[in-house]
Amino acid sequence: MRIGIAIGDVTGVGPEVALKAVAAESKKDGAQYVFIGDETILQKLNRKLPLPLPLKKLSAGAGRFFTTNPLEKKLPGKLPAGSPLAARAALAALRDGANRCLRGELAALVTAPVNKEAIIRAGHKNFVGQTEFLSGLAGAKRTAMMLLGHDDKNRWLRVALATIHISLKSVPRKLTAEKIALAIELAAQACRDLELPRARVAVAGLNPHAGEGGEFGDEEIKLIAPVISALKKKGMDVTGPLSGDTVFYYALRGDFDAVVAMYHDQGLAPLKAVAFDTGVNWTLGLPFIRTSPDHGTAYDIAGKGIANPSSMIAAIRLAKQLAANRIVGDEVTSLKSNSR
Repeated sequence: MRIGIAIGDVTGVGPEVALKAVAAESKKDGAQYVFIGDETILQKLNRKLPLPLPLKKLSAGAGRFFTTNPLEKKLPGKLPAGSPLAARAALAALRDGANRCLRGELAALVTAPVNKEAIIRAGHKNFVGQTEFLSGLAGAKRTAMMLLGHDDKNRWLRVALATIHISLKSVPRKLTAEKIALAIELAAQACRDLELPRARVAVAGLNPHAGEGGEFGDEEIKLIAPVISALKKKGMDVTGPLSGDTVFYYALRGDFDAVVAMYHDQGLAPLKAVAFDTGVNWTLGLPFIRTSPDHGTAYDIAGKGIANPSSMIAAIRLAKQLAANRIVGDEVTSLKSNSR
């Protein structure tokens, strides 16, 4: 199994948490790892930390830990936080990793943090986020973001978002039945991909107290409830709309396997409160596996060697789990086809 890791914005903590996470996680497996980004920066940081990773160029062939730089020119040794050069390099790494996945060269792609503002300032004015960027590269129009993580009692939250990187005032206008249904369907499929015993999906309402019977808004009555009713008739185990201030409590105690939130902070605030260090971002609906740590570039601590790799470790671990499940599933499908 070969896992690709796009190292993100090199003026942030991406390269550091990537190297630390692989150094820790690779002791437990036999996977190969391909770091996608500036080789010189990776080698220098590998020595500085210090880490025991014997990094080799991907063209070298044999080994477990490889580097590959999608850019012809090396980055300067010292760059200011949010440098346009670093932003463009981060996008190049994302593009290269996605293309390698699409060609079947990688079993999964784990992406370190990038900075949206820096990327836009670098000239990519239509950049919204890594999820949307990778969806566009893959030509995938039915995707959703899921964040998942566990607390210190190993209780999990899995949260899929009906809308993601848009302003709060535009959520009611852009929230559609199609987006809600897609998030529910992908959340249920995610439970199956994780090989959970069931796929019980709870759907949060948009308004306080899920609209209080129409007193605080009618989106629950006119938009969300009809979607849930239609999916129930198709046999899905879906419940809602439930009040956003209680649904995550019930999910955490195990009543539901996943929650669909209507907007970004509705889902991510409780997830990060429960699993700030173990949260993982998983893009559902892509034709390849993509996960990432649930934190940003952390420019304030970059270069200090103190970045916590826990979320990156969790992202790598999830990517490997999903890749292994997919390999087993493909083998079972092949055996069934051959036995006919």
